[in-house]
Amino acid sequence: MEKEILVGIDIGGTTVKLGFINAQGDILEKWEIPTNITNAGNAILDDIWNSINNKLAQGNLDNGTILGLGVGAPGFIDSKTGYVYEAVNIGWRDFDLAQKLKEKSGLPVFLENDANLAALGENWIGAGEQAKDMIAITLGTGVGGGIIANGSALNGVNGMSGEIGHITIDPSGYQCNCGRKGCLETIASATGIVRQAMDYIKSHTDSGLAVFYQENGKLTAKDIFDLASQGDAGCEEIVNSTTDILGLTIANMCTLINPSMVLIGGGVSKAGDQLLTKITASFEKHALKRIREACEIRIGKLGNDAGIIGGAFLVQQKLQRLDSKQ
Repeated sequence: MEKEILVGIDIGGTTVKLGFINAQGDILEKWEIPTNITNAGNAILDDIWNSINNKLAQGNLDNGTILGLGVGAPGFIDSKTGYVYEAVNIGWRDFDLAQKLKEKSGLPVFLENDANLAALGENWIGAGEQAKDMIAITLGTGVGGGIIANGSALNGVNGMSGEIGHITIDPSGYQCNCGRKGCLETIASATGIVRQAMDYIKSHTDSGLAVFYQENGKLTAKDIFDLASQGDAGCEEIVNSTTDILGLTIANMCTLINPSMVLIGGGVSKAGDQLLTKITASFEKHALKRIREACEIRIGKLGNDAGIIGGAFLVQQKLQRLDSKQ
């Protein structure tokens, strides 16, 4: 294994993805652990550091080989201070993540919004191709957004830039974990897509979707996309409505940022061309012509690895900046 390792850590609502990565962005080793959200997520950092130590021991390495930890966390964070103000899907509130992990590890720790981290990873060695102006959207347990403007991740005055998941789509819609109603996250996340399907089943008890649910006892966003591609009318309706809302929201965001590229990642993006074609059609319908002509929508290339690779890039970027200031 390489002498110098960058550690990427991508904390999600279900799993924490971890990776040892070299300076070129090659993954040397990657693994994941469950996100323990019991007791307001207080055990998560211990789980992360224990897991890293176990991997180091297996490889006969010491933590002196690690240059730093780049962490992506969901929710409302301040990357300058390493502070998580609120991560509603995990239970963290006013949580000093970077400092706590620094104390455990004795290493430099850099924190970024998870969607910004995925954007950095994709832009480093993925589909972004080092675009100067880019929006990255992660469709997973929630909906995250990361913005790269003029080559740098955009954070805003207190870390709230690019929170696309909390753009209000329907003020009288579903209750969101953030306390408001009708956020994009309540519709376009994997959770939101399943929620729409369960509502459909209640009002269409003899539909193909209802029969599928009765037979399987559970339902995932992937099931809904699969059934839609097989011609199920209810699932087609849900997919068409969701992708139209996403295309409209992206068109509105692009009016502010004017990017050359919009990247879509996260678990839901595994639907691939089925998702991309419909979102692109909606975007082209809603976007200003000049904005539309300059912008391409793509599915991210790095899949679930985008966050850990972005974490490694963040460490490299921050340490270089620190060196240049000395």
